[in-house]
Amino acid sequence: MSQPNFWDKPAEAQTVIAQLKTLKRLIDPWQKVDQEAQELHELLSLIEADEQSLAELETHFKKVEHEVELLEFQRLLSDPLDPNGAIISINAGAGGTESCDWAQMLMRMYLRWVEDHHFTVQVVDLQPGEEAGTKSTTFFVRGPYAYGYLKAERGVHRLVRISPFDANKRRHTSFASVDVVAEVEEEIDVPLNESDLRIDTYRAGGAGGQHVNKTSSAVRITHLPTGLVAQCQNERSQHQNKQVAMKILKARLYEKKRAEEEQKLKAQYGEKKEIAWGSQIRSYVFHPYTMVKDHRTGCETSNDQAVMDGAIDPFIEAYLKFQAKEQAKRT
Repeated sequence: MSQPNFWDKPAEAQTVIAQLKTLKRLIDPWQKVDQEAQELHELLSLIEADEQSLAELETHFKKVEHEVELLEFQRLLSDPLDPNGAIISINAGAGGTESCDWAQMLMRMYLRWVEDHHFTVQVVDLQPGEEAGTKSTTFFVRGPYAYGYLKAERGVHRLVRISPFDANKRRHTSFASVDVVAEVEEEIDVPLNESDLRIDTYRAGGAGGQHVNKTSSAVRITHLPTGLVAQCQNERSQHQNKQVAMKILKARLYEKKRAEEEQKLKAQYGEKKEIAWGSQIRSYVFHPYTMVKDHRTGCETSNDQAVMDGAIDPFIEAYLKFQAKEQAKRT
């Protein structure tokens, strides 16, 4: 970067900068923990063997131990896009109000997870259900390795419970799909022809103030060759909504391209088993017993309330370890 001709080729320069950022995200935390471990060693040589000093030493040790565990966990996040932000879309399945309510419950679960991890959220589209809940929503999650963690959530989520909307208190099964793609840099080259796009504008249906609801500022972009759709309604102007929708569309096209390349690689190595997008990945049972189980990894818990309050890290960690094993089989 210090070379005088570094910016002569902006695209290549941006690629180098992106690689540098990724490496710094890996190296800086390791250097920080290494420094803390050295300080802990020095503290150990100076500390007196009294109860208060030993308690202080134990506190420092547990802090360093926790940071090392996090770094070990991050080793599972080896995809180049893992450090990026995530774009999450939740869509209610068949079942009307039941599924819309379930989609809203899932959104709350992820927002609680985001809050616990001190990440940020930007909701760009929210379509309420006709009677209750959420028909569909799309939001950005930004924070270190947001995509690396949340890609584990991609798939169909199934809920079994006694319906709060059924006067006869019968058991219902609801489905909602969760799509997760990485938020990609603007500089990433995604082939996109204007003739392949259909751009529709409409009035926003959700909250957003008088200006949002009284003008046709919401934008929906359809990529005709693939059928991929991106929409945004939460920005104030049509131009801003179009920019965000285009960003989401490019991210989805980039993810599709990567998925196609991965499928070719799997075919080359003769992989028999595939966990395809859209398959049922997890069941949430509230009645007649309580259980949340991930069907890919076998990870499960009976504490359904904690999960719905955002405690999904055990499922994410189990999936990342499972994914690492699957990748190791192909190498």
